[in-house]
Amino acid sequence: MGEGLDIESLYREFHKDVYHFSFYFSSNKQDAEDITQETFIKAIRNQHTLRDQARAKYWLLSIARHTAIDHLRKKKLRSTFPALIEKISSQDRKDSLDAYLLEKEHWQDIQDALLKIKPHYRGVLILRGIQEMTIKETAEILTCSELKVRVDFHRAVKVLKKELGRLEGVDQGETD
Repeated sequence: MGEGLDIESLYREFHKDVYHFSFYFSSNKQDAEDITQETFIKAIRNQHTLRDQARAKYWLLSIARHTAIDHLRKKKLRSTFPALIEKISSQDRKDSLDAYLLEKEHWQDIQDALLKIKPHYRGVLILRGIQEMTIKETAEILTCSELKVRVDFHRAVKVLKKELGRLEGVDQGETD
């Protein structure tokens, strides 16, 4: 595809997907904007690596994932996570992660918990759980097998539940 790549049309079509992924990954509007910008700069520089225009979304999200990880490493976010401001009062949440995720007032708690888990697990959760991508699409973006996506998603949900429990002071038991 190389020289024929129309980065402008790619931006128009996929910038929201890249931004949303970046925002969920970083939980910060400014960081998400920076990551999105860096992603498209890298896309321009590496446009020769896109062989199939139909795979552009996966290609861009893969670049965004790597860019987000690099961005977070630079900022050392993993060692400076925000403290939970308010304890979560809902006890029925323990039984249903889905119901908990739907409650808007707990979004900050979810972001705090997402920031505390491994970047790979965070990426799987965002792609599968939030952006509702298929296992195949997620595997392509993360450049891993579909089996790994299945296993890692299951593990990531367990880790997220445990982290959410820890943030509210409830022991969720052992996880991977």
